[in-house]
Amino acid sequence: MPYYPFMTAPPPQALPGDKRKYTMTRTRSTRAALGAAAVSALLALTACGGSTGAATAPSASDAAYPKTIEHAMGSTTIEKKPLRVATLDTSYTDAALALGAEIAGYTIYRKGDKSFPAYLGDVSGQTKDAVDVGSLAEPSLDKILDAKPDLIVSAKVRHEALYGQLSKIAPTIFSESTGPTWKQNIVMLGEALDKKPLAEKLIADYQERAKKVGAAILAKKPGLTYSYVRFSGEDTARLYGTKSFFGEIMKDAGIARPAGAPDSTETIFTELSQEKIMDADAGLILTSATASGGDKAIALKQKFMSNPLWKTLKGEVLEMDDRVIATSVSIQGAHGVLTKLAEHFGVDPHLPAK
Repeated sequence: MPYYPFMTAPPPQALPGDKRKYTMTRTRSTRAALGAAAVSALLALTACGGSTGAATAPSASDAAYPKTIEHAMGSTTIEKKPLRVATLDTSYTDAALALGAEIAGYTIYRKGDKSFPAYLGDVSGQTKDAVDVGSLAEPSLDKILDAKPDLIVSAKVRHEALYGQLSKIAPTIFSESTGPTWKQNIVMLGEALDKKPLAEKLIADYQERAKKVGAAILAKKPGLTYSYVRFSGEDTARLYGTKSFFGEIMKDAGIARPAGAPDSTETIFTELSQEKIMDADAGLILTSATASGGDKAIALKQKFMSNPLWKTLKGEVLEMDDRVIATSVSIQGAHGVLTKLAEHFGVDPHLPAK
């Protein structure tokens, strides 16, 4: 059974190859050269009868293969059980770890990271041979090829333009998106790994826990509502809605947004200017600042919180870890949010029995 720290994790696990410098921007010609190099290397391997997948011994579980997975880009046939997965979105890295897969390659969680996030717990066994393949925006095809994955997983919204090249490296499956469909994405990956029942159980267990934690909070704070304000490097803050990752968690917990609060069915957040600070009022006001926003995000947060309107908000303000509440988009992150809320309100966190 996968290990979930629920915000009581040991120190972060060191990332493989953390001494390398991350390059967040490249020219189009560089990307084209990398893509051509990767495909050329792949063709060379194919010509020599080589394989880009990790060699695995036949087992009883191989009886489920070949299997065809329907996904956002069509369908992909997986010839044998994948053991090593290249995850090109951090939510899929978390999902693969939750399902017990070995990470062959991964995109970095955020610039400058020297470790996997603490909310994952000790994942050293599953990441000991993992290769950092670059940023979410520009993963390196060469490095993905070198990682020799059995399966590649990402989202159409992330890497649609790379799908054809990735498919030449290893069987590749894409979801439409990551945030709004994070639960379905775990099931899709579980099906590809022949672990669909485990994926469904992980989600069911999380949903049951969310109900219990939410009920305990509402018993203590009847009628509690929430809002979530995130500060980035922009001129306005972001007021996250019900379609966001955090919004989904709160829906599962049975805790609602204030009646008439700004929301959107098309996007996960609405812009919040300082003149509209009162739109953020709720019984509980959660905040976080993006790491990518750097000093600008901190400065924006300070501007908002020093604004006289902010001081008139009636709700209780709770600062959250941005990597857990916003960027994790995973079952581990969702559990982390539930634990933080339970701790804040002093209720039973309903941790699973060990």
